[in-house]
Amino acid sequence: MDTSIDVSEYRLTGFAHGGGCACKIPPGELEDAVRGLTGQTNPQVIVGLDDGDDASAVRIRDDLAVLSTADFFTPVVDDAYDWGRIAAANALSDIYAMGGTPVTAINLVGWPREVLPFELLTEVLRGGLDVAAEANCPVAGGHSIDDPEPKYGMAVTGVAHPEAIMRNDAAEAGLPITLTKPIGVGILNNRHKQTGEVFPEAIATMTELNASASREAVAAGVRAATDVTGFGLLGHLFKMGRASGVGAVIDTTKVPRLGGVDESIAAGFVSGGTRRNLDWVRPHLTTGDTVTEDDLLLLADAQTSGGLLVVGELPGYPVIGETVAGSGITVR
Repeated sequence: MDTSIDVSEYRLTGFAHGGGCACKIPPGELEDAVRGLTGQTNPQVIVGLDDGDDASAVRIRDDLAVLSTADFFTPVVDDAYDWGRIAAANALSDIYAMGGTPVTAINLVGWPREVLPFELLTEVLRGGLDVAAEANCPVAGGHSIDDPEPKYGMAVTGVAHPEAIMRNDAAEAGLPITLTKPIGVGILNNRHKQTGEVFPEAIATMTELNASASREAVAAGVRAATDVTGFGLLGHLFKMGRASGVGAVIDTTKVPRLGGVDESIAAGFVSGGTRRNLDWVRPHLTTGDTVTEDDLLLLADAQTSGGLLVVGELPGYPVIGETVAGSGITVR
């Protein structure tokens, strides 16, 4: 008798209260929790807790810094293999956002072992391994716990030259702002969770590594960048501007978006995490007469494995605005 498990029978998104980076603790609440946990005294710490950057950076030699990050989340899609690929690409992205090269990773797993079969977990891990292999980053172990909700991600270690690290407190006024991936995956993932519809373009975007964009940015001398994940484009841009002491102007017509996003917003497929992102950043926004609430929801959409938000121009990627003197964000 065939006792194999048909993993396609399980809708993984139904086993979690949210999906992907939309499960992040809201930015305002997180900042309250870590307030005061700043001011690293070790002189070798280049980037620590102070500005909520994508990864930590510690100087090992004059020409070498070690980068460290961790990222994990609940299922963002129903397909176990795709979820593993997305989670791995998302974790690796923090290293790329700092201009680094990932060198090793370990898996982080929470699994409801009495609810979901381990064949599904195998598929998740296989997806993570395949994307890590694409990044030439060996996965050398990990840690797992019995958890009521499935969770998966990675802790990643990378390297970079200390003078070439891209950080979120180094933006200067008067420079273009480039975005390397379209936005809207949070909205489409929420629609997928509620309806089961599959959006191949969104999956392709989330599984795409930010490696090439990172290398191009470093080669171009870019000093300030971040990746767009759970706090949305507006949230991550606001954090970068605040840390750097600059403002920003965004042209909504220049921001690339995934197909089906506008219809999905109109149909109400907007996550609570996205709405919390917009509530957090709204006091710092100035909007033009033609900017709608739907425009702002898209710009605040909680992304998973989004692109790099680069202060500088990268050939082949859309420029969506510019940094300016002052503070806050103008959306027009």
